[in-house]
Amino acid sequence: MRTYTPRTKDVLARRVAQDIHDGATVNLGIGMPTLVANHIPSGLEVILHSENGILGMGPAPPAGEEDYDLINAGKQPVTLLDGGCYFHHADSFAMMRGGHLDICVLGAFQVSATGDLANWHTGEKDAIPAVGGAMDLAIGAKQTWVMMDLLTKKGESKVVEKCSYPLTGIACVKRIYSDLATLQCTAQGLVLIDMVEGLDHAKLERLLGLPVAPIQERL
Repeated sequence: MRTYTPRTKDVLARRVAQDIHDGATVNLGIGMPTLVANHIPSGLEVILHSENGILGMGPAPPAGEEDYDLINAGKQPVTLLDGGCYFHHADSFAMMRGGHLDICVLGAFQVSATGDLANWHTGEKDAIPAVGGAMDLAIGAKQTWVMMDLLTKKGESKVVEKCSYPLTGIACVKRIYSDLATLQCTAQGLVLIDMVEGLDHAKLERLLGLPVAPIQERL
């Protein structure tokens, strides 16, 4: 019998947001990571970057106030904070590749225990291979975090010993924020940062099929 409740997407987004430091420039990838924009703690100066050419992106607009000329890389309407700007796609990629982003938050199909990332192609027949800017973000940012459900719909772990899908980047992921646990990826394997109430360490290791070093001081 399951004794734990997974984090909702908004709770998970809030968990990611609480680790973003004041003054950080952060890219939020397509999909679940875009929710982080709605949960940046008040009082922090966090500059959100969007791959399609925005700096100073704000949270999603209220219903009925959407401006579809102002969208993020996932074509969702966003807001622009005071001082924000937009610019050419090429300039955006220069920021991504030039080491100017402190953090990027990406989704993933798989992450290895040592931080390899696979997030652009599953090999399925109807999938459209399109790595887009994911490889530029994963390697160019000072820290790459992944935000995802820990398990697939089939109940298989997305955190694996070795990725079976085509790689986006090698040893680039520093942290995995999931609906069940937050994990640090290191050259020696996984380190536990936190997990949802009711889930114990042994159960987490069984779900992953991998060893997880016990909780240490926050890295």
